[in-house]
Amino acid sequence: MKVLRKIIEIDDELCDGCGQCVPSCAEGALKIVDGKARIVADKLCDGLGACMGECPTGALKIVERETEEFDEEAVEKYLAEKEKQEPKEEAMPCGCPTTSIQTFVPAESCQMANVPTAIGPEGESALSHWPVQIRLIPAKAPFLKEADLLVLADCVAVAFSTLHRDLINGKVVMMGCPKFDDVQEYVAKFAEIFRTAGIKSITTVVMEVPCCTGLPGIVKKGLEASGQKIPMSEIVISTRGKVLEQNK
Repeated sequence: MKVLRKIIEIDDELCDGCGQCVPSCAEGALKIVDGKARIVADKLCDGLGACMGECPTGALKIVERETEEFDEEAVEKYLAEKEKQEPKEEAMPCGCPTTSIQTFVPAESCQMANVPTAIGPEGESALSHWPVQIRLIPAKAPFLKEADLLVLADCVAVAFSTLHRDLINGKVVMMGCPKFDDVQEYVAKFAEIFRTAGIKSITTVVMEVPCCTGLPGIVKKGLEASGQKIPMSEIVISTRGKVLEQNK
C-alpha cells in the first residue's frame, strides 16, 4: 500500500557517481548504477537522510511523496541476501588467484632515488607484493602486517609518472575505483584490515576528477567502523600528473 511519506530524491544533474552516500545508508537502499546514485527500492529507504551529509554536490534531498511504506523486514532480507552474494576471495578463472599471495623484495630507497622517473625499461619497480586490487587482497594478507598503506585510485597509476619513486616506495599498495567497484565491500574490507593488520599509516591518492572523491571517504568509513586510530593523509593528482593537494 502506498502512503504519503518522506523519502530521498536524487538529482541526476548534480550526482557525479562518487558513491560517498552508499556506505552511509545502513539499509543498503542506495547503489551506483551506470555512474549515478539510485534507490534500490523505495521500501528500503527510511527517508531520514543519513546519506545527505556525505554528498559533496548536494544531489540528495528529502521530499514528501506517495510511495511504498518503509519496510524493516524487507531491509533485513535484502541485506542478508546481499551478504550472501558478496564475492568470495578465491582463485579466478583467468588464473589470477588471490590465494597466490606474493611478496617481492623491492629496490632499496637509495636505488630508487637514483632512477630519474622510476619507470621504463631501466627503472626499478618499488612494488613489494601481489595482488594490488582492493577486492582481490585478503584482509589477512601477510604483507599488510604493520604496513604503511597506500590506497590508489586506478587512474593515478597512468597519470603520475613518478609513482614508484615518490609514492609506492616503502608502502603496501591497494588500488581500486570508487565509481565502478562495490563501495560497501570496500568499507568492510578496510574495516577488517584496520582491525587486524596493525596498519601504521594510510595515504590515499586520487585524481582531481569528481568520481575519485569517494575513495578517501570509503577509507575513512572503514577506519571508523574498525574503531582504530591511524594517521591518514590525502593526495590529489591532476589529470596532467601534478600534485594539486596534499593534506593530513
